[in-house]
Amino acid sequence: METLPADDVLHRFLLEHAGVRGALVRLGPAWRDVAGRADYPPAVRALLGEALAASALLTGNIKLDGALSLELKSGGALRLLFTECTDQGRLRGLARWADPLPEPLELNALPDAIMAITIGNVERGQRYQGLVDLQQARLADALENYFIRSEQLPARILLAANGDHAVGLMLQKLPDEGGRDAAADDEAWDRVMHLTATLGAAELLGSVPEQLLYRLYHEESVRLFEPRPLAFGCSCSRERVTAMLRSLGRDEVEAALAAHGDEIEVICEFCAQRYRFDRVDAGYLLSRNAVSGAPDTAQ
Repeated sequence: METLPADDVLHRFLLEHAGVRGALVRLGPAWRDVAGRADYPPAVRALLGEALAASALLTGNIKLDGALSLELKSGGALRLLFTECTDQGRLRGLARWADPLPEPLELNALPDAIMAITIGNVERGQRYQGLVDLQQARLADALENYFIRSEQLPARILLAANGDHAVGLMLQKLPDEGGRDAAADDEAWDRVMHLTATLGAAELLGSVPEQLLYRLYHEESVRLFEPRPLAFGCSCSRERVTAMLRSLGRDEVEAALAAHGDEIEVICEFCAQRYRFDRVDAGYLLSRNAVSGAPDTAQ
């Protein structure tokens, strides 16, 4: 088996003695690609890194066909936070903010804030969405609470990000299968939580995943599954931009052409890909043939 690099990898694992499953994500180049798209203030950049790691982390123990996204909107200084991980391990994300930013930047202090976890396949029209309660200041605590409420199982989530790396660790108690001793299960979970409490942000950010898991949980018999590579990637396409322009309607498209010298340029906020449409392109995308998918026969 080809050895994967320490960065941009999702590791799924099982603590067999404790009856605990987990996932560990370590992002390097993929995170730096996302962080380098804008001049983010330190607090926004840190939160964006945590959210990017979390979006990959949350795919660890689900069967994903499409993408999982985290999205936060608020009426405060942090206007938007969006991160996404696809079933192909492609990551993207962005944030929008306005100065002055509060110090510290806490989720439960943002006015009119709402956060959603969305899982779905846009092309097939399949979508599941759950709302995250934002009574906690930190993202990790809010996500912990979400999983405890939604799955009724204890969960522990650690997130950290700096200029070079974004890392996430998630632990969940396995469902009771009826044959295990409840008291022993609780004791094992408490033991794992005690071990996890020894892990600080600096070690989480600075350690190779396999070495970190062995250091923490070697007495719990760590079983590692096939690692999953991750990378920066965007799902934008000319087809999606065309559909967006078509949804605006003829009047708005014509107005945009008139205002920008008979050419519309759309720049993807995630990857900076540029899509240009002149009057001929615009005429075709608004035509009946384009909408119906029939070939264009106009000369």
